[in-house]
Amino acid sequence: MAKKQGTISFEQLGKALQKREFKPIYLLMGDESYFIDVITKYMNDSILSPEEQGFNQHVIYGKDADVNNIILMCKQFPMMAANQVIILKEAQNLKKIDELIHYTENPLNSTILIINYKYGTIPANRKLYKSIAKNGEIFISNTLYDNEIPAWTAKYLQKKKLSITPDAAVLLAEFLGNDLSKLANELDKLALLLPKTENQINASHIEKNIGISREYNNFELQKAIGTGNIEKTYRIVNHFAANPKNNPLTVTLGVLYAYFMKIFNYHLLKKEPQKVIEERAKIPSFFINEYKSAAARYSPGKIVKIISLLREFDLKSKGVNNASTTDGELLKELVYKILH
Repeated sequence: MAKKQGTISFEQLGKALQKREFKPIYLLMGDESYFIDVITKYMNDSILSPEEQGFNQHVIYGKDADVNNIILMCKQFPMMAANQVIILKEAQNLKKIDELIHYTENPLNSTILIINYKYGTIPANRKLYKSIAKNGEIFISNTLYDNEIPAWTAKYLQKKKLSITPDAAVLLAEFLGNDLSKLANELDKLALLLPKTENQINASHIEKNIGISREYNNFELQKAIGTGNIEKTYRIVNHFAANPKNNPLTVTLGVLYAYFMKIFNYHLLKKEPQKVIEERAKIPSFFINEYKSAAARYSPGKIVKIISLLREFDLKSKGVNNASTTDGELLKELVYKILH
């Protein structure tokens, strides 16, 4: 996760909290709500003891709150405890939020104010941002790129002393996208259902417990096309055509577009060190060889034509120059043109 100057990383913040090194203000903001929720829950559960929480811990919601009342609450001293904790949730809905500067410029050390500002950020040039940066901590929770999801999945399971095969990690990412809250829930479910004699999640576990087919999915389709496996490609395509509701054409087109763009980027970067290729082309390390093989099959010129085809069939799927052809028939025609 990229770290903006003047902010703290998720790992750094976690270590500081575990050491009970608290700041008077925390601004947790960004598009990815998962990390904000994890940090907030940890602080909610661990800063004060259950006995101290009754008088000294308060949760406020931005939509229902008043800035002046929040400031007055923050200026109160704790009762029979070293700190009071005030959690301001949904702060993006708080009217006149910039007026919090009347408190953030000179906060009490005994108050720990946690501001949850989801699905956006407070600009760094605002006075409120600058005052919090001076007197507290700012954590920016960015959405992970698709290619970062498998590694995050592996790291999440590592904390549970479990692992996951690369193809299973990609299968989950392809099915669930980069919604980390949803992904974490499914991983928790898989961890509970995993036989006690096993410690690695594979595609079979996912198929059995989540309902994602390990054979008929977009990941397997792109791999079959990339290796030129015509028989497997058409087997998957025919399955998609017979089950259009479970395999929307628009999703498949998006996956194939991203796949061929990565192959194209591999061509541009193939003389660079592997680490550079992984970062710039956004290809997980364990799939580099697969993309290298696909690049040998699909030249840059061929990829440009395929990208043009994908755009053409995207329009057709939306009814442009297409009156009656089904999505299944469109996919069969598209794949034929890609392979031949």
